[in-house]
Amino acid sequence: MEPWKPTSYPSLSPYLIASDAEALIAFIETAFDGTLLRRFDRDDGSLMHAEVKVDDSVVMIGGGATDVQASAPHLHLYVANAAAVFARAVAAGATVVQQPQRRSDGDDLRGGVRDPSGATWWIASQ
Repeated sequence: MEPWKPTSYPSLSPYLIASDAEALIAFIETAFDGTLLRRFDRDDGSLMHAEVKVDDSVVMIGGGATDVQASAPHLHLYVANAAAVFARAVAAGATVVQQPQRRSDGDDLRGGVRDPSGATWWIASQ
């Protein structure tokens, strides 16, 4: 256990700024079996900061009520069954960027989706 970070957190986590943080949290929970770990709201009840665990990683999310804006990020997520998780993400509201495919022998099966906040998720299995 490291005294400088929460127990079971990785050293590096992606941080997404979302104009609709609630929709992004719901998407991650539904599409990737995410679990909300922590949430901090502003005085008006809007989300200021949240942390969602996906397997062994944590995605940090900031609400879009500040002047801070981020360009649309890309995230890469390894899962046991890329085709099934890809389909679940689309069913949860993502738009297809690239259907799952292997580009060459020995390559991962990988497909891409864009979530409601604009982030692109590359979902892959070896």
